[in-house]
Amino acid sequence: MRLLVKGQPQGREIVSVTPQSANWKFVGFAAYRLAPEERIRLDSAEREICIVVLRGVVSVQAGGHAWKEIGERDSVFDPVSPYSVYVPRRHVVTVSAHKDAEIAVCSAPGSSDRDARLIEPGLATRSVRGHGSNTRYVCDILPQTEAADHLLVVEVVTPAGHSSSYPPHKHDTDNLPQESFLEETYYHRLNPSQGFAFQRVYTDDRSLDEAMAVENHDVVMVPRGYHPVVAPHGYDSYYLNVMAGPKREWHFKNDPAHEWMLVK
Repeated sequence: MRLLVKGQPQGREIVSVTPQSANWKFVGFAAYRLAPEERIRLDSAEREICIVVLRGVVSVQAGGHAWKEIGERDSVFDPVSPYSVYVPRRHVVTVSAHKDAEIAVCSAPGSSDRDARLIEPGLATRSVRGHGSNTRYVCDILPQTEAADHLLVVEVVTPAGHSSSYPPHKHDTDNLPQESFLEETYYHRLNPSQGFAFQRVYTDDRSLDEAMAVENHDVVMVPRGYHPVVAPHGYDSYYLNVMAGPKREWHFKNDPAHEWMLVK
């Protein structure tokens, strides 16, 4: 199974992963470029979705609501949280761009008929994780403390020369409260854009062991196993994580071989 999905450098659809293409049950992900005055229509059907305004300014209509001219970032590397819109199942969504924009559409199975809502930047908690060359900057867009059915969404910026999702951890076993089963996608961006980063996905028995050089707009699928990321010198790394599973809780297990570095 090839876990790397290459992003397209041009065109409206940048990249797309569906449960069918990934051969799994929960996570869907797509990213789109929108030119000024361009519009895209999305049908949530039996899935819940979270639209993240990665950059640019857009207006969103969904579930009888209209949020006009939301978005304030010129780049995913700007040190501010994004605007996002959560939409439950069985809604039609229209996104209209007011300037060059990039949006992410994160999805998972929906089971509730709650209201669509705007997630303003002030509601997306920012934090610093790790220390030294393992420092990274986290923004929780749709954490498990906020209402949704299965979907979890978070973005992470890793400075050049640093590691992330590290020590390697996994969440592929339904063994709460120690560990939860969650499928996951990583949508990668690099700064400068010609850069690259590395991601490895591997299991204890190495039945899955794939190391990838990821470039701007690529997606890495994580069906199971540990999945660390390393940003080489000169290139900052950004990724948007989408996670979903049968239970909407994030509990992970570190790789025992590398957990020693957490002991001070």
